[in-house]
Amino acid sequence: MQALNSQISKLIKLMVFCTVTFTLTNCSNDENLEPSIEVLNPLENPENGPAAGNPDGDSPIPAEAGTEDVTNPDSIVGDGTPESCTCDAVVDAVAKGGKITFDCGPDPITIIMDKTAKVFNDANRDVIIDGGGLVTLSGNGTNRILYMNTCDPDQVWTTDHCQDQDHPRLTVQNITFADGNSINETEYDGGGAIWVRGGRFKAVNCRFFNNVCASTGPDVGGGAIRVFSQYNNLPVYIVNSTFGGMQGYGNTGSNGGALSSIGVSWTIINSLLSYNKAIGNGGNPAQSGTPGGGSGGAIYNDGNTMTLTVLGSLIEQNEVIAYGSSIFFVSNDHSGNIRIDNSVISNNIGGSWYPVYPSISMHSDTPIEVTNSTIE
Repeated sequence: MQALNSQISKLIKLMVFCTVTFTLTNCSNDENLEPSIEVLNPLENPENGPAAGNPDGDSPIPAEAGTEDVTNPDSIVGDGTPESCTCDAVVDAVAKGGKITFDCGPDPITIIMDKTAKVFNDANRDVIIDGGGLVTLSGNGTNRILYMNTCDPDQVWTTDHCQDQDHPRLTVQNITFADGNSINETEYDGGGAIWVRGGRFKAVNCRFFNNVCASTGPDVGGGAIRVFSQYNNLPVYIVNSTFGGMQGYGNTGSNGGALSSIGVSWTIINSLLSYNKAIGNGGNPAQSGTPGGGSGGAIYNDGNTMTLTVLGSLIEQNEVIAYGSSIFFVSNDHSGNIRIDNSVISNNIGGSWYPVYPSISMHSDTPIEVTNSTIE
């Protein structure tokens, strides 16, 4: 009988052990946890200019936010020499779409873009521009660098719902955009370096230096990037990227010194946004006697149902005249929300209307979730 009791006791312990082990294993493989990937960043230690990304950023990166595979490229800009890497070659490659890489020699190179590279909506569903960590595309202070617009008939309409189609999917990665200038653009204003509407867009391992757009106006912005109408309201991903990064490298516009959008969600991961400026004056709508603008030193988000997610990022030393020295986020129907995790937002300059957190302008009832972060 004693032996039987001993066997029963052992069996009960084994059952308990198996149950606990299963429970722990089951929790550790929670299907709700989004898998993350490692993204190698060739601009983490560049030969010149600030690095790409927040050096202290360690937030997980979902697979869809990573770099795209450019094995077997559709177009190669250059034949191995710097002289072969020209603006015309870039423009032609972007017009064809597909996977685009560069072969300009072993050293960093700046390609002067004396005209804008434009995506054609019927050329290829994917447009991937990979600079390999060596290429800078420069607008030379006179031109926007890159443009995609699914609703522009000149770039070919491909659906009857151009504002909500799944392609083209534009990715820029391992590349620098500098000295873009869209001030002279009137119909599609804003976006000094890049202007996007429709399809999908993401930037991974990128740097944006000294790009500018219109300096005044209540509804124009994005010194570096301006985005509209992403497919299915899916987010724009900005990963391991730098906007500004140090004094003398910042981007400038009426609103959203770095980033601007209307009705678009953003997920910004392990990135650095600093020394950008919103230099308009009078807000939106413009106050009487003013030209309007001056909101969102780094980020300007306007619209309705949208989400701004900031993960593992540093936002500092941005500046405004009107509102939101770091972030301006206005959900007109109060249905948008903000999430900030593992990030630092500090030492941003100017502005007013900070109902919940310093430097963030938003409606006081906008849901904002802040975890493991500093906002000061």
